[in-house]
Parts: sequence; structure tokens; C-alpha cells
Amino acid sequence: MTRTFISIAAVLLLAGSLTADDATDKQGEWVSLFNGKDLTGWTPKIRYSELGENFGNTFRVEDGVIKVRYDQYKDGFGNRFGHLFYKDEFSHYRFRVEYRFVGEQCQGGAGWATRNSGVMIHGQKPETMDKDQDFPVSIEVQLLAGNGKDPRTTSNLCTPGTNVVMDGKLQLQHCISSTSETYHLDKWVTAEIEVRGNKVIRHILDGKTVLEYNEPQLDKRDKSAQKLIKDGKLALSGGTISLQSESHPCEFRKVEIMVLDE
Repeated sequence: MTRTFISIAAVLLLAGSLTADDATDKQGEWVSLFNGKDLTGWTPKIRYSELGENFGNTFRVEDGVIKVRYDQYKDGFGNRFGHLFYKDEFSHYRFRVEYRFVGEQCQGGAGWATRNSGVMIHGQKPETMDKDQDFPVSIEVQLLAGNGKDPRTTSNLCTPGTNVVMDGKLQLQHCISSTSETYHLDKWVTAEIEVRGNKVIRHILDGKTVLEYNEPQLDKRDKSAQKLIKDGKLALSGGTISLQSESHPCEFRKVEIMVLDE
């Protein structure tokens, strides 16, 4: 009886580890990047802290959910923008995550960061970030929530150290709004992103594309991006994925990826 139990437990443990590690081997299938128990496979990089240092226990797992919290920020937020990086890089894939915002913003957080977080894709490796760097060079799928009455789109685009092309024109503004409806505080929302290397990226909500753009690339005007430019090439065809901490408590669950054929 004991041997049988141990064998079954070992199989379950192996299966659990494979879900996160073998995403590329299960092409065309949804694979969880979050085991529901801890941050295995994920590494925090919080501004002013060393890579791997989870300042203030910002990123934590409770009740099967990745929670972003600031209850241990004794001196306020202090512009300690944080990102939780998955260990692997991807190029062609579909990514989806359920998210919601809860509670009150951390003291000292900027007004624009209220009910504001994001998923960073095509990102730089966290070990290449400066200690005081606020955001990784990346494409940000901006996640927002409404205040309960006013309209506010989500799955917008922001471009820390990057640019994109829309309608055949290079876009230089930092943020571009989607066409989404408003999702208010405390509501779980499923955000999906379709990424096709350097060709096209789509933001999808409720099965509807709310934003689409092409040719993600490094912004040669940006100092952090300049360090990543090699042989003058600006095109971004892949990179890291990270979840953001911007001063408002939020939660992530069902973090999943489907690797696509290139």
C-alpha cells in the first residue's frame, strides 16, 4: 500500500513539473506556467533590488493565486516597480492569464498606476537589467481596471524601450489604447495575447481582438534599449515574459501558454 502511494505521488509530481518545463514539447497545447503552489520557474526583479530578491514579499502565492502585495512596504512604494520573470523565452505563442485588482493602492504609488499592471512580452533577460531600471525593455500588454463608473480600456499597449508599426506607420508614442470594454475592480478578466515573432501581435479579450500591431522593435532613442542593439538590428522576434508590479494590489491565476509553429 505504501509503495503504491509513493509511486502515484511520484508520477503526479513528475507530471506537475512537466507542465511548466515542456511547453515547447507540447506545441499546440495549452500548458500551465504556474503550478498553483509556489513561484517555481519564476524570478522577481524589483527596482533597486538584486535579481531574485523578492523585496517586501511583493510576489507571493496564496490560495492557488499569484498575489502582488505591498503590506511590507513600510516607507511606501518608492517607485519600486517590479516584474516576475518566467525562466524561458518564447517567440511564437498564445499566452493567457486571468487577472484582477483588489484593495487600495500602495501609499506613494503614482496616480496613473492605480488599478494598473501588465504582462511584458518580447522582454529583455532580467540579468541584463540595471539595478535601478524601472521596466524591462519589452512590449507591455497593459492591464487596467475601471473605478466602478468611468470607462477605461484594458489590454492596451505600452512600449518601454520599444516601438511598433501600426497601419504601416512606426508608432513612437508610449501607450496606445485598445478597443476593449471596461472591466471594473475585483472582476476576474482573462487576457489573451497572440504573438507571431516579429510579424504580428494581437491582444484578445472575450475572443475578440481589441488591438493589433506589427514589427515590434527596439527604440534606439532609449538608453536601456541601446545596450541591447547588436549589429544595428532593432527587430524583436522573441524574449521573456513577465508579470508586473506597479503599486496596486493585483492577482494572477491560470497563467498558460500555447507554443505555436513558426
